[in-house]
Amino acid sequence: MPLTRRELIQSIAVTGAAMVVPGLGLAQARPLTKPIPSSGEALPLVGLGSWITFNVGNDPVARDSCAQVMGAFFNAGGRMIDSSPMYGSAQDVIGYGLKKTGNSNVFAIDKVWIADGDDGPEQIAESRAKWGIKRFDLLQVHNLLAWEAHLDTLYAMKDAGAIRYVGITTSHGRRHKDLEMIMRKHTLDFVQLTYNVADREVEDRLLPLAQERGIAVIANRPFRQKALIRRFAGKKLPLWADEIEAKSWAQFLLKFIISHPAITCTIPATTRVDHVRENLGAAREPLPDAKMRRHMVAHVHEV
Repeated sequence: MPLTRRELIQSIAVTGAAMVVPGLGLAQARPLTKPIPSSGEALPLVGLGSWITFNVGNDPVARDSCAQVMGAFFNAGGRMIDSSPMYGSAQDVIGYGLKKTGNSNVFAIDKVWIADGDDGPEQIAESRAKWGIKRFDLLQVHNLLAWEAHLDTLYAMKDAGAIRYVGITTSHGRRHKDLEMIMRKHTLDFVQLTYNVADREVEDRLLPLAQERGIAVIANRPFRQKALIRRFAGKKLPLWADEIEAKSWAQFLLKFIISHPAITCTIPATTRVDHVRENLGAAREPLPDAKMRRHMVAHVHEV
């Protein structure tokens, strides 16, 4: 659901008062990057999602708040922004934010999400117009809907230079077998799937397969739509979190995700400038090694 005007005004008040985040500051180091396997292009490990948070309609206060978030994201070294036609007004709001910030270095990713494959090109054109960009960097088939027809469209667009990368997404565990089949049979640059410290099913087959096939992986739902943040509210970070310089539970959770060798990027969504800086602050050394990652999983199960 769109955020209420009251919620967005409160968000702006918070971000205005939090220009310097404890432990982060204004002048952040550039975030760590990983290469896209199919090209070698480097991407920052933390991107920006737009599901729910940017679905604010035409409210000018809300749209300006989203533009502030985008500006802070770019200033902190972020590049990848993810959206979809199913995210309400998010695409229009991203277009507004890009125009207001004047940013030309965005790594723009969107999705095709329509049942009739013949309608895919028209939907993609509408999405691009809403962003106000010349082309998308990455287009993905959203939640495997009509994936065969849409993949044909995306491959043709890539061959024509209209997009640079092709991908496919799911946020439903019940579709993992289908996703695995597609990953094995088709040439993909990216897959997007759910991965976080509590949802780790993809570690068994899909993440190793992505490494084997040279497919970049975008991790969605890093906080389970805030459920993990709420779960740890009021609980202190373990002392050993200092070893990976996690300053908050959000950074703890994000560092776990981006430290997996198969993960290229994760895309937390937010309405707050201080939170977007905090999220990008997770994309810095040190990242947890395999032993620390096991420790993190065990601790989360205990809390």
